[in-house]
Amino acid sequence: MIHFATRAPLSRRTFLRGAGVAIALPWLTAMLPRAAYARGLLSAPTSPLRFAFAFVPNGKWMEDWTPAVEGAEFALSPTLEPLAAFRRQLLVLTGLKQANAEAQRDGPGDHARSAACFLTGVHPKKTEGTDIKNGISIDQRLAEVIGASTRFPSIEVGCQPPLVSGGCDSGYSCAYSSNISWKSATTPQLKEVDPRALFERLFGAGDDLTPEQRARRLARKKSLLDYAQDDARRLTAQLGTTDRRKLDEYLTAVREIETRIQKAEADAQAQQPPPIARPAGIPTDHGEHARILGELVALAFQADLTRVATHMIANDGDNRSYPQLGAPEGHHESSHHGNDPVKIEHVRRIDRFHVEQLAAILTKFAATQDGDGTLLDHTLLTYGAGISDGNAHNHDHLPILMAGGGNATVSSGRHLRLAQPTPLCNLYLSLLDRTGARDASFGDSTGRVDLG
Repeated sequence: MIHFATRAPLSRRTFLRGAGVAIALPWLTAMLPRAAYARGLLSAPTSPLRFAFAFVPNGKWMEDWTPAVEGAEFALSPTLEPLAAFRRQLLVLTGLKQANAEAQRDGPGDHARSAACFLTGVHPKKTEGTDIKNGISIDQRLAEVIGASTRFPSIEVGCQPPLVSGGCDSGYSCAYSSNISWKSATTPQLKEVDPRALFERLFGAGDDLTPEQRARRLARKKSLLDYAQDDARRLTAQLGTTDRRKLDEYLTAVREIETRIQKAEADAQAQQPPPIARPAGIPTDHGEHARILGELVALAFQADLTRVATHMIANDGDNRSYPQLGAPEGHHESSHHGNDPVKIEHVRRIDRFHVEQLAAILTKFAATQDGDGTLLDHTLLTYGAGISDGNAHNHDHLPILMAGGGNATVSSGRHLRLAQPTPLCNLYLSLLDRTGARDASFGDSTGRVDLG
């Protein structure tokens, strides 16, 4: 239960508790030292800076991705048009490269190298065995620096399972093509693909329930919030009007996500079993799957459960088809278009679809109040691929953008064309600077990107 003295600030670590439930709270005014706030010594609540990384496979059709004009006067390209509402908080970067994703005498395997190298800047060892070797990824370096402040140093999500063994790409381990987050050179941070499992991890206390009790609770479809309603009622009675509204909005968002997960589980059970086993909580609709995971990341950021997250929309080399877009061929197959206009059109539609999912996630961030602004104001989300042209398998001129205000540490609303070639890790080093860390290098960096 909550122990909240009216003259003492509410602990940032306060949870709403019930049977098997521990729901963290969003940032509230009641968490500030009250005497100082009353005397005007503190302004509105400030918020920590969060970092997110979203990865898409198989490159892009770059003619539709790259804006024609540099600077603040750039117009959104056809692929980027779904992000129109966020134009002022976009930084589109042209000219970034991951040289260590190139073959370097290792032969084929660009998709495995693309994913493995995307956040590490390291050339992975070519092996299908257990002797994998890559490097620490930037999200995990950020977690080392700021992760101790939160319950989870980082969270990793994705729409396809995180494989760790076997071969997936021309002699490269599946661990490379299905993971972008690496704790160390030999240890990928395995992503969570089941929204229900992630929801329970974030909001269920876990230790209080046996697996059988948890299964019975889920079978009754009772909301986690039902178990914490007494605690929530006590806290609400002690909050001011603004904090009450914030708490109500937050708990409503938690319940909405939970409802969508329940619907996804029901839809999955109603369909024929897929040819490979997968958790029951995964939506059958790929876009809904990606959006729910992204919105769970937003909730985790809002509750300050973590400040670092990765979202792998699909494993690299993914050959999912998109018949709903009029693209019945597999994505990987279409990306090897050979200048066939039909396949190119399919790639264009898939590229735009992926950006539409990003726009939906950013909409959630922008609608979430956070301290003195929105969650999007206090986040830097880096989105892109480790391949530019899927037909050529090249790793320069990568399709990379950043979204978010970054606590006003980034000059957004522009298209930045960098000198050739600029290592992608230069951007990552600049992100790391915003934590106060001043690492001399990261991956294959040669300097920093001036983010304004």
